Amino acid sequence: MSRSSQPSGAPPARRATRRAARHAATAVVAVAALSGAATAAAAAPVPAHAAGRSAAEVRYVALGDSFSSGLGIPEQTDPVCGRSSADYPSLVARAVGAASFTDVTCAGAETRHMTEPQDAVPPQLDALRPDTTLVTLGIGGNDLDLTGVITRCVLLGYLAPHGAPCKGSYTLFGTDEIGSRITATAPRVAAVVDEIHARSPHARVLVVGYPAIFPDDGTACRETVALAEGDFPWLRDKAKQLDTTLAQQAGAHGAAYVDAYGPSIGHDVCRPEGVRWIEPEDTAAAAGFHPNAAGHRSTADAVLAALTR
Repeated sequence: MSRSSQPSGAPPARRATRRAARHAATAVVAVAALSGAATAAAAAPVPAHAAGRSAAEVRYVALGDSFSSGLGIPEQTDPVCGRSSADYPSLVARAVGAASFTDVTCAGAETRHMTEPQDAVPPQLDALRPDTTLVTLGIGGNDLDLTGVITRCVLLGYLAPHGAPCKGSYTLFGTDEIGSRITATAPRVAAVVDEIHARSPHARVLVVGYPAIFPDDGTACRETVALAEGDFPWLRDKAKQLDTTLAQQAGAHGAAYVDAYGPSIGHDVCRPEGVRWIEPEDTAAAAGFHPNAAGHRSTADAVLAALTR
């Protein structure tokens, strides 16, 4: 978010309006790819047999959205999909000594883009082969229209900064609109996992969850992210609900679930530089509201740990 100062003579109301506009614009850019400890150790090498195969047999395909592609993390190897050479799939591939590695993760991907083109990008599942032995899948967030959700939350945060206006707008008349979207996403994720098994019947399939974007204890940091105080814990709860749903679908459809949320607690968007694993705005480290390199190292460690179990 822009930190430029306003002219000293600007009226307070005008300054607030300008700040609101900047925050809203940043939110749109930061999470559009969703719709797409800095001291954490790099993913340690893991014997290939941890993936259930010898080194010559590990053939790995990575599927997913911008939280898997490493949007904005140097070095960007595919500007169309926002893919980084430091994303967690790349770290995992190097750690297990994969004989072949295909990373088709792409910013903005939804579950439907597993079997349908994403603009000019081919369906991601087309990368699978009958001899693929390892697949990671990080998907589901874009099916909730997080761009629209966070943009609305930022705008409403200026109207009622000490309440939970965004939560209220999505729970009118006792409904839970975001919860309903999560429920609707569950069978889509299940269908993707089933199709992975059909196309690559010998592959170990790992469904990778999302990290903690907002503080797990529900605290707010309005000086960093312009949300209403009460919307911080609500958004946290929705993110955890999505992860729970992903875990359930993985378990019910023959896949393992990788928890990226637990290890990332305390490294959310509200933390200072050097501690946070989620960037609050577009920086040299990563795209706004997305994991930086430290966050991807953590997720890679979680994937590798899952492979050893």
